[in-house]
Amino acid sequence: MWSCSTPCERPEKRSPLNTGSYYERIDEHRFKPTPHASGAWSPDEQHFSPLGGLVVHAVDGFLAERPDTGLVPARISYDILGRPALDECEIRVETVRPGRTIELLEAVVLIAGRPVVRGRFWLLAGLDTTAVAGGAGARLPAPEGLDRWAMSDLWPGGYIASLDVRTVAPPEPGRTTAWVTTDLDLVAGEPAGPLARYVTLVDTANGIAVRQSPTAWMFPNVDLTLHLHRRPAGRWAGLDTTVVFGPTGQGLTSTVLHDADGPVGHAQQILTVRPLTDGGA
Repeated sequence: MWSCSTPCERPEKRSPLNTGSYYERIDEHRFKPTPHASGAWSPDEQHFSPLGGLVVHAVDGFLAERPDTGLVPARISYDILGRPALDECEIRVETVRPGRTIELLEAVVLIAGRPVVRGRFWLLAGLDTTAVAGGAGARLPAPEGLDRWAMSDLWPGGYIASLDVRTVAPPEPGRTTAWVTTDLDLVAGEPAGPLARYVTLVDTANGIAVRQSPTAWMFPNVDLTLHLHRRPAGRWAGLDTTVVFGPTGQGLTSTVLHDADGPVGHAQQILTVRPLTDGGA
């Protein structure tokens, strides 16, 4: 069976790809991706991980323009409608279902005037339920002190090259637990909120526990859904990931999401599994 294990290392120097940002703002709704946002399947398209974080950043900006309602995101779902080219993108946010305790927002990403991503955000009332909180599970070992995994030995692209990945144990086909972070800004010259920074890292999950070599098989995700039972904090995203390939061309990447204090929720990604040929997928 093919293995995704690669030598771990502790580089003394940071790569030039660990400075800068994934995006530069053009105007209120438009952003330009930098080479750091380039994808793993193709260098001329955006990796969805930073694009997903950018959508959260746009929603944060939309919410900042109105009085604070105390609502917090509990589910974030993305449908990837088309290839997100490494090109200027526009993000539009609107309220689909207003409410005082439950609200639904929608964000659409357009490239060259065509919708390529549609995201929906369920916001729920933020209440103090500390007295009944429980059932989340145990913490992962802290990333500090773990060896760095050279994920860029497995995947190309500016986004993967920008990451610091620490594995809890050697990666196995279909099963890996890892911490992921980056030193890059999401948008140049702009502070990003903790949720936007966290979501910027989550789509990495589909690349840390691959079942087959990405030079022989394609398995891109067509969606990403996060269910959160609390807000993540800190600069690290913990991804406890399992990948399943089915017998008829579909796959599923399932991840328990962590921060330094323990689990924060779950993520799911549906995959389209296809063999690669000399002419492409």
